[in-house]
Amino acid sequence: MAAGGRLCALLCLALVAGGAALGKRSPVKVLSDGMWRELLQGEWMVEFYAPWCPACQNLQPEWEKFAEWGEDLEVNIAKVDVTEQPGLSGRFVITALPTIYHCKDGEFRRYQGARTKTDFINFISDQEWKSIEPVSSWFGPSSFLMSSMSALFQLSMWIRHCHGYLTENVGIPVWGSYAVFALATLFSGLILGLIMVFLADCICPSKRHRPPQYPHSRKLAPESAQLLKKLDEEQEADEEDISDDETEGKEVSDRNSSPSAVRQRPVNTAATVEKS
Repeated sequence: MAAGGRLCALLCLALVAGGAALGKRSPVKVLSDGMWRELLQGEWMVEFYAPWCPACQNLQPEWEKFAEWGEDLEVNIAKVDVTEQPGLSGRFVITALPTIYHCKDGEFRRYQGARTKTDFINFISDQEWKSIEPVSSWFGPSSFLMSSMSALFQLSMWIRHCHGYLTENVGIPVWGSYAVFALATLFSGLILGLIMVFLADCICPSKRHRPPQYPHSRKLAPESAQLLKKLDEEQEADEEDISDDETEGKEVSDRNSSPSAVRQRPVNTAATVEKS
């Protein structure tokens, strides 16, 4: 009877301990695409992982133990599932798993040391992160380039979900789904091209719409203006002289031609009379 009571007590204690262990909340924060701006404030250690990655699975116990020291070190410990958060994966350009970043007041550094709880603690307590060159502002997660990369990764994930929906739920064959995306790509490219042409024509109109530009419309220096005026007067005078000479020559030729015509008339008349 006493032995049975002890056994029941042990079982109850085991159940209570197991329930407490299951109900204990993990100190590791889970980040999503919409929470990345929290990394710009305070100090963070962020792990990028994938559930299927063996190296990530081996790191998880050490990362959980390190997270228990986060409050004492005044550092936030977080993790990002790249399969669920493609935007953050593209923003940090994750090419290997697991990848760990240290974030301090908007500066981002990639952790390259050993991956044990002690090494993580020393990295923060001894401020070893100061010896690492931060990521350039051009390639920082908050830059325009990385924001565009994040949007591209999110678009790729959205296309993947749409493909799965069309093939699994709607029942469209795989080639049909590819055809739908191909037509959508062509149509969107056509619309984007028309918009770009319209904007280019508005910003940089063609030459035929531009008013004619006269080279002499600019202001000249006083000496240049007087010289140009003098040249114009001389040119006008030369043209007047040429026109006067042409007029006199024409009058002389008319005078010379009129008597000869008068003389020829009687001669021609007499010749006709003799012939008759």
